Amino acid sequence: MTDPIERVAVEAIGYLDLAQKAQLGGGESFWESKSLPGVPAFTMADGPHGLRVQKGDAADHLGLGESAPATCFPPAVGLGQSWDPELAHRIGRALAAESQAQGVSVLLGPGVNIKRDPRCGRNFEYLSEDPFLTGLLATSWVNGLQSGGVGASLKHFAANNAETDRMRLSSDVDDRPLREIYLRAFERVVRDAQPWTVMCSYNRINGVLASQNRWLLTDVLRGEWGFKGAVLSDWGAVKDRVAAVDAGLDLQMPGGTSPFDARVVHAVRSGRLNEAVVDRAAAAIARTGLRAQANRRPVDVDYDAHHSLAREAAARSIVLLKNEGDLLPLAESGRLAVIGPFGVEPRYQGGGSSHVRTTRLDIPLHEIRLRAPRATVEFAKGFAVGQTEEPNQLLVEAVELARRSDTAIVFLGLAADQESEGFDRENIDLPAQQLALLEAVVNVQPRTIVMLAAGGVLHLAPVHALAPAILSGGLLGQAGGSAIADILFGLVNPSARLAETVPMRIQDAPSYLHFPGSHSRVRYGEGIYVGYRGYDAQERSVLYPFGHGLSYTSFSYEKLSVDPVADGLEVTVTIRNVGRSAGREIVQIYASKIDSEIDRAPQELVGVGRVDLQPGESQTVRVRVERRDLAYWHDQLNQWVVEDGRYLISAARSSRNVCLYAEVVVVGDDATVPINDETTIGELLAHPRAAPVVMASFGALMPQADAGAALGMDVMKMMASMPVGRVLGGADPESTERLNAFLDAVTAALTVVPPMNQDQETTERTTNE
Repeated sequence: MTDPIERVAVEAIGYLDLAQKAQLGGGESFWESKSLPGVPAFTMADGPHGLRVQKGDAADHLGLGESAPATCFPPAVGLGQSWDPELAHRIGRALAAESQAQGVSVLLGPGVNIKRDPRCGRNFEYLSEDPFLTGLLATSWVNGLQSGGVGASLKHFAANNAETDRMRLSSDVDDRPLREIYLRAFERVVRDAQPWTVMCSYNRINGVLASQNRWLLTDVLRGEWGFKGAVLSDWGAVKDRVAAVDAGLDLQMPGGTSPFDARVVHAVRSGRLNEAVVDRAAAAIARTGLRAQANRRPVDVDYDAHHSLAREAAARSIVLLKNEGDLLPLAESGRLAVIGPFGVEPRYQGGGSSHVRTTRLDIPLHEIRLRAPRATVEFAKGFAVGQTEEPNQLLVEAVELARRSDTAIVFLGLAADQESEGFDRENIDLPAQQLALLEAVVNVQPRTIVMLAAGGVLHLAPVHALAPAILSGGLLGQAGGSAIADILFGLVNPSARLAETVPMRIQDAPSYLHFPGSHSRVRYGEGIYVGYRGYDAQERSVLYPFGHGLSYTSFSYEKLSVDPVADGLEVTVTIRNVGRSAGREIVQIYASKIDSEIDRAPQELVGVGRVDLQPGESQTVRVRVERRDLAYWHDQLNQWVVEDGRYLISAARSSRNVCLYAEVVVVGDDATVPINDETTIGELLAHPRAAPVVMASFGALMPQADAGAALGMDVMKMMASMPVGRVLGGADPESTERLNAFLDAVTAALTVVPPMNQDQETTERTTNE
């Protein structure tokens, strides 16, 4: 036992009696754990994108009570669009400093649940529809936070992808999508960052509450992934404390758990619960408290510097969706019309438990005026937030302002009460009055820019049809106003990329028919085909693809190379700035398995790089593709498997804008499924080493090519689906002996795997979105 904290924790637990150890498994108050001799308490707080510290009677988990001022960085919906792990690390480090200053030892974040459906009300707290991108950014955020001596709480574990009926809902999901899509980001963060805590979710997974799910909390989290920290509940997620502790839960939150503590004691004394699991939970809480105590440090927070970081992050999170005629960037002169209430009362964060009381707030209208002092900047409200009927006078005033201006900047989006924790959206439409305003403005002012603010995907087809330039930042935090001005006037060249596909209509979403469920159950019927995987597999047109984002300059992709290295591939590609301004390019690496033997998405994101270039400058970008990111979950073998053979590796500007691709051969894992009497003839014939054994053993039984023609059927296809035991087996000893001899011969033939050469060839191509 080399970890001194582990040693001290075990010693401290050894001095406690059963009742005391049970007490450690429940919170002391709304935000604190209990303190016992040798076990210091630790304080928790909400805050994936900003610290929400509440004192005394103000404590709650719904964002109702007032909290201490803190920097509100871009929520995950914005930060995810930066595609920048280094930026996420710096934000995590800043959050650690503010947490230390407020005496907070564990920050409840990041949220890494996948954006399965655009209507999920809590999507603003999550990073992406893609598990690789989510895991990449979240790992950096956790490492940044914990480098500052504050623990993370990875949440919400797991398959928590809807707010409807969230405390009872069962997420019914098959093993393969559960592993490949919904657990993959959690696994990466646990393995690569070891968060201090993991927070279990409210929902059930295949009928079992996450708080009582031994397979999830013990077998997978601790057994497979090697998690060393503490598992705590979401606030109010525990239904049966005894069952939860037995399954692997360590801390029930919030406080006031005395009756539940007593039930744990009674369960041990009655023989229903092993005291060893109580010791495990108590030791986990002791370790967390001791680690928190050891990492406490005095911090003098520079809130101005944090605001500047929030501004940088917001600018890196704004996606340029459309820029017809190079309308952007704007000149710092002329007559500008700023239209829409979000221009003066910005929508910059989501509602619910993560709602931050900001240290300051940048107002877009004010920042636009600061950035363009030589311009005449006027404002018109245009519409009333939350009002469904068109306020005619507001619209008339806005149209008149747009008519007499050189350019109109129209702020559109959703209000806080239209999307929040606790409920899901029924649709993804913009309010009709906003679309009516936009149409009226564009009719008199063709130079119209739309700035969007929303925590989830919007139906943007009508906006795309009307506006020549569109910007989307998701939600941008407290410095969003200044970041918007930086982008509008070209002080920052936009480099953000969409972390979620924008469909033509909500009905095109792969999850559309399976969301949000009914009768407390939701079937994940789209399987692994989530987000762009589903749109690609069904060859559905999308308005803006995953990874899409424009720039004020242009880049060319040259000289792609893919080389096998230890534990993966090394991808190199030369990027050249062929435009007239400096800019950043996000390089996206996708992998496709050629001639896969299983159902797979047409392509999957497996690597991300970025490069900042001056006009005319070029640079080689190197991206390591890890072997684990080429793997799929083999549900028969219950393990990750890298498939043998040829892969297409693409360097792209989005999931639908591939610039270069290369073919590479990868030596796969041994994925031999045990041969038994239920193995089909077709499965054996498909294997080059098993097929000769099949033909030698009972080739005479195989049908002739024209067999079955008289019956109008393909006998060969029918035979291929038959288990060998049904063909060779029987009730008599002779049949059993013949079947066993055959199975032994097939197994022997599959034992030796011939070596595979690794080679590659590279092809270049250019496509347009």
